[in-house]
Amino acid sequence: MSSTNTLTPFYLPFGNEINLFEYAYHYQLPVLIKGPTGCGKTRFVSYMAAKLGRPLYTVACHDDLTAADLVGRHLIGHGATYWQDGPLTRAVREGAICYLDEVVEARKDTTVVLHPLTDDRRILPIERTGENLTASPEFMLVVSYNPGYQHVFKGMKPSTRQRFVAMRFQYPSSKLEQEIIIGETGIAREQAQRLVNLANALRALKGYDLEEAASTRLLVYAATLIHNGLSTVEACRAALVEPLSDDDETINALMEVVNATFGS
Repeated sequence: MSSTNTLTPFYLPFGNEINLFEYAYHYQLPVLIKGPTGCGKTRFVSYMAAKLGRPLYTVACHDDLTAADLVGRHLIGHGATYWQDGPLTRAVREGAICYLDEVVEARKDTTVVLHPLTDDRRILPIERTGENLTASPEFMLVVSYNPGYQHVFKGMKPSTRQRFVAMRFQYPSSKLEQEIIIGETGIAREQAQRLVNLANALRALKGYDLEEAASTRLLVYAATLIHNGLSTVEACRAALVEPLSDDDETINALMEVVNATFGS
């Protein structure tokens, strides 16, 4: 759930997101990142944590995530009760970056604990211990979600969104996406270009036959397989086609696009 960054992850900016994140960090502003699955949100946060030299606590939010999972709880061990900090509390104490991935998946009563940390108070009340914890100056709260997955009961409340500086991520331009794939995997430029062309063709089907688009993450997976010896068509099927659908007819149609792109 946590990481101490010694190496800066590979990341290529698509706009002024690095500059904006640094401003937010230095002026103690919480950040919200919106964007589709696999477009680089988590990689960006890891990159910025390493660049700023701060520990990173990452929490994958889900329906069963409780406030205690974030803040902490009393545990029993060796015949005694003791308090154990959750990742949010540890980040607040240590001056780390706490990243809540897909924050809208968490229960509303869970995300309420974030509110005092997202205004000028920057405090975390811990009811079970009676502690009113003031955030370290280096502490930063970052949350993300995919607007495409929002449901009437899953969307972020406007009153919560307005507590954050917001960034919108999209899939990179074709040229930048090629450079990302090459930089991540070492694949040949021509192959990277054809993979991006394939992804763009598959993305054009989103909303028709596919619920989700082919992500940059999946392209990196496919390029990794190809670069290490798996046939192009097999790699594309495993990394790009099968993850996008369970329907046989749809998969067959997507494989036709793969074969057309790679001339098979």
